Amino acid sequence: MHSSHGKPFWGEATSYLNFCEEDYVITRHVTEFINTLSSFAFVVYGVYGLSKPGHNGQTRARLLSYGGLIGVGICSAGYHMTLKYHTQMPDELSMHLLTTPMVYRLLTFKSSPQRTKLVAVLLTIVFIVVMVTHMVMDEFLLHATTFGLAVYLIATRTLKLISQQVPDERIRKNLQNVALFGCFNFAFGYFVWLLDDWLCSLLTSMKHSAGLPLAFFLELHGWWHIFTCIGGYVGVALVDAITSGEVREDPVQHLAWPVPSAARLLAGVYASPKHGQVWSS
Repeated sequence: MHSSHGKPFWGEATSYLNFCEEDYVITRHVTEFINTLSSFAFVVYGVYGLSKPGHNGQTRARLLSYGGLIGVGICSAGYHMTLKYHTQMPDELSMHLLTTPMVYRLLTFKSSPQRTKLVAVLLTIVFIVVMVTHMVMDEFLLHATTFGLAVYLIATRTLKLISQQVPDERIRKNLQNVALFGCFNFAFGYFVWLLDDWLCSLLTSMKHSAGLPLAFFLELHGWWHIFTCIGGYVGVALVDAITSGEVREDPVQHLAWPVPSAARLLAGVYASPKHGQVWSS
């Protein structure tokens, strides 16, 4: 179903993917309205992360990590707004611009200068190969595989470093819970993405029956953006915390919603209404 607002501003889609959200329903200037709007969640979380004080010597690394989160949001919004091939490529490659600096920080943490340089060279080569192959050959498998591998490395390496870098047992358990919460968001987001593809006909019928604005809640690809955004933010925040040195203060309370609430729920703790203190149940 196309919009009745006039001729589509961006013309016909040229990307090789088109998602379940119907094109140009809200305005002729935006192809997929909810998918575009939900993409800006990455920008919000990235800006929030940069607004918080960092650790000494971590300014450039934090800028790359949270800037990568912002870049994913901008590229994703541009893609869903236009559904053009030339905006699809930056959207997919921005995922690697987010994960590659994180992998570099984790693999070079407390490493020798020689190992640091070697990892930098290898990651640069991998990134260039993936980028060129994906753009020139329209190859998707290498892109998806390397991104999935990067997420796996980030998750496993982060959990390992939490055990090594956090001497306080309560803080260590809290960060582990947050890491698992981030993994859950990634996994559930991917599940929602699959449902959006598998059940598109049913979802479209339900959207028509519900009407606007209730139909917005059935745009599952938009929810995929939200869940993966939270998972990505958790990953960036944890990598930022544990690669700054030994963690002696709990950073979770300073993270964006819903991370602190999820941490309290997972830990089974409650906040004192009078003093804002956290007590174990």
